[in-house]
Amino acid sequence: MTFKTLDDAALSGKRALVRVDLNVPMAKGEVTDDTRLKAAKPTVDKLRAGGAKVILLAHFDRPKGQRVPEMSLFPVVRPLAEVLGCDVAFAQDCVGDDAAAAVAAMKDGDVLLLENVRFHPGEEKNAADFAQALAANGDLYVNDAFSAAHRAHASTEGLARLLPAYAGEQMRRELDALNAALGAPKRPVLGVVGGSKVSTKLDLLNNLVGRLDALAIGGGMANTFLAAKGVDVGGSLCEHDLGDTARQIMAAAEQAGCELLLPLDVVVATEVAPGADSHVRALDAVGAEEKILDAGPKTLARLIAAMDASATLIWNGPLGVFEVPPFDKATVAAAKHAAGLAKSGGLVAVAGGGDTVAALNAAGCAEDFTFVSTAGGAFLEWMEGKTLPGVAALSQ
Repeated sequence: MTFKTLDDAALSGKRALVRVDLNVPMAKGEVTDDTRLKAAKPTVDKLRAGGAKVILLAHFDRPKGQRVPEMSLFPVVRPLAEVLGCDVAFAQDCVGDDAAAAVAAMKDGDVLLLENVRFHPGEEKNAADFAQALAANGDLYVNDAFSAAHRAHASTEGLARLLPAYAGEQMRRELDALNAALGAPKRPVLGVVGGSKVSTKLDLLNNLVGRLDALAIGGGMANTFLAAKGVDVGGSLCEHDLGDTARQIMAAAEQAGCELLLPLDVVVATEVAPGADSHVRALDAVGAEEKILDAGPKTLARLIAAMDASATLIWNGPLGVFEVPPFDKATVAAAKHAAGLAKSGGLVAVAGGGDTVAALNAAGCAEDFTFVSTAGGAFLEWMEGKTLPGVAALSQ
């Protein structure tokens, strides 16, 4: 896919409508994690340096087309200004007289945040009249919210059809990284997919086995594959009713020439609790009351060897119950090894998904990965091979 970036845009004096993701976690009116605010800074800086008027569009929570005071973007203004290092004005609405007056008062290089676009039902309906009302305040459109790109909303898709459309700096980084991971990757390509249930990642697995050279499956979902091969997984989380599905995926992987890496050994315990008494078990030695909660040392060693033999890694989901030590050991060790390879230039390592980001942060190695996507649902849908409306609308 080819798309225009801000390098292709004439910015001076232009009103730039910029879709950003400011849906940040808050407690008692205060932002508790400013990661998404920081992600918007490179695009805002570039637009301001080019002499544009920067008009930010964003959503917060799920007001479902109603004006919900608790879901106003106003509390984000001060922390956003601190991150950007400049004043940020605020308009009480994203369309209509309030928005128009606030935009008219702007000077080149100013930054304005408009109120929650989801206060209007036309946003999530991608209504043409609402998209046109948004477009009335801009000369060009910039999408810098990959995390919302899987939604065909007025501010993510409709606007791109009405104004000259560009990818923002964060969007560009995301798309370049994803292209490097699955679009046109250096081979061999290794995938790591973990998590609790196969049922939530069927589309993902079916897409990946046709595109990867090897795929390691971990977490609770690996138990379903082991059970489908006749392994007794004891009291472990397992979707026994998906045995046929697991066997079909294994057959598809074999036909596609994708090596499927299932656990060779496992770490078990009878309870999921911090510091619980745990044991390494061979696959044929899991007790009836024991739960598989992490990958074993042989499984970890083979995964590390697979990383060493790969040029590209794409990772979604932990290898065990990483939130509860000691069942975080395999995930942390594998993450640190991948990060070391990426930092030395020996591996393109791309990861994404909420649990994955949390696991890499817990391991203290997220910054050494080539790219870590915080996009959640959009990242998963992209990995599943689905078209993302907000991205498709930017394509030339």
